[in-house]
Amino acid sequence: MRPSSRGSGECQALSLLAPTTLVRRNHRITAGRWFPFCAVHVAAVVGVALLGLSWRGLGLAVVLYYVRMFGVTAGYHRYFSHRSFRTNRVTQLLFALLAMSSSQKGVLWWAAHHRTHHKFSDQEGDVHSVLLDGFLWSHVGWILSTKHEETDETRVRDLVKFPELVWLNRHWWIPPMALAIGLFVAGGWFALVWGFFVSTTLLWHGTFTINSLTHVFGRRRYATTDNSRNSGILALVTLGEGWHNNHHYYQRSVRQGFLWWEFDPTYYVLCAFAALGLVWDLHAPPPDLIRKNLAPGIGEPIASLPPP
Repeated sequence: MRPSSRGSGECQALSLLAPTTLVRRNHRITAGRWFPFCAVHVAAVVGVALLGLSWRGLGLAVVLYYVRMFGVTAGYHRYFSHRSFRTNRVTQLLFALLAMSSSQKGVLWWAAHHRTHHKFSDQEGDVHSVLLDGFLWSHVGWILSTKHEETDETRVRDLVKFPELVWLNRHWWIPPMALAIGLFVAGGWFALVWGFFVSTTLLWHGTFTINSLTHVFGRRRYATTDNSRNSGILALVTLGEGWHNNHHYYQRSVRQGFLWWEFDPTYYVLCAFAALGLVWDLHAPPPDLIRKNLAPGIGEPIASLPPP
């Protein structure tokens, strides 16, 4: 059952976040999938325990967190999944490499599954619906499951024509491995632990909150067919991805913060790239569209507010 309002949605939050069995609906995860994921977490905790807390290390982790989060938000999401702007082939490759340094698989795999999510959002066929499968599956289980291991190339026909992207998709582990090796060569165990293990652990969960939490907590401005919600807090964590109800309402928009006060650093950086000629044709929502289809009773009164 879907919540019909913010209040009823919040009332269901505890049941949605409760642990659920991963074998339900044929959701199985082998030890081979769990082990590398857990090993990165263990390496982060043990590494910090052995090296000691460090402001310099934390700074390195945060910088690489946000640099690679930009790769996730601008690359994986807004460019490869939604084609919300255009760029040249070299910059496209750089977006792919930066995104994949987050160790969230190949750009074709990511885009194909994300397009599937939008096609069936919070319905049968959605690959990571918290409403249907609970928090654990929507947050991390789905990406580790062998059920979603393959790339459905029929969903990314616009991307498979680039052989370099197809090759990277098959060898998705190379960019994160190169980053880890580079950090170790440059700064030894200190750089590897803080810059890769700690940063990657935080980056994974920062990214995954959009799949799990923004379909449970936050405000619904638009009456979409799913339970997507806006969260300013998660927008800070994810460089603007927290305006998730906005995004599900108008998916192709390069700007997910529709109003001037909706913080969207990914969009700001892309505007800077556009000024440099690196990207172009940034697709924004029509001004009149953002004032339509407001959720009854809970959509903010935005008709008189100017867009960003």
